[in-house]
Amino acid sequence: MLKAIRQDLKAVFDRDPAATSRLEVILTYAGFHALLIYRIAHWLKSYNVPFVPRALSQLARWLTGIEIHPSAKIGTGFFIDHGMGVVIGETAEVGDYVTLFQGVTLGGTGKERGKRHPTLGNHVVVGAGAKILGGIKIGDNVKIGANSVVIKNVPPNSTVIGVPARVIKTQGERLPDVTMDQTNLPDPISDRFAALEQELIELRKKLEQRDSQLPF
Repeated sequence: MLKAIRQDLKAVFDRDPAATSRLEVILTYAGFHALLIYRIAHWLKSYNVPFVPRALSQLARWLTGIEIHPSAKIGTGFFIDHGMGVVIGETAEVGDYVTLFQGVTLGGTGKERGKRHPTLGNHVVVGAGAKILGGIKIGDNVKIGANSVVIKNVPPNSTVIGVPARVIKTQGERLPDVTMDQTNLPDPISDRFAALEQELIELRKKLEQRDSQLPF
């Protein structure tokens, strides 16, 4: 547990340029506070300690606005940026070096029993407000755009956006960074409208050419 906590602290400095000192992170970062309490609650849960793990989870929710079920499984180097509104369900599994932004939900659909929350691979980045629902699997090195709703499995090395989310980029090798440029994500709907507009322009040109060739 102590090794995981050290990795979580290191992840803050690796991925947040605003972090200036260990003391500042330890005293003022809500995401780190929530994760620290989760580590303790999860350790107690693993020893079948009753009541206390859930009580700690609710305390963290009250203090930080972040809710992490003590039964969730979270790897090392986990980073929650800002974090308000983040919810991680009971059967969720999160790999190593994953980043979540504020408002992210790793939730269920309300219909399943057993494994009803998502599994995230390593080096996954989830944008602000995204919802990942159900017992689905998100591969390694996946980037999920802000406010996307993911309800199907996502292959490794992909970028997904939209409601419902669709894969808009897949690479055969690991993406080179662990951050996400939210301002330059492709918009498939806008791209489709642009393609339709171009088709209309070309059709108008053909009609004008045909009309100019008519004898009357």
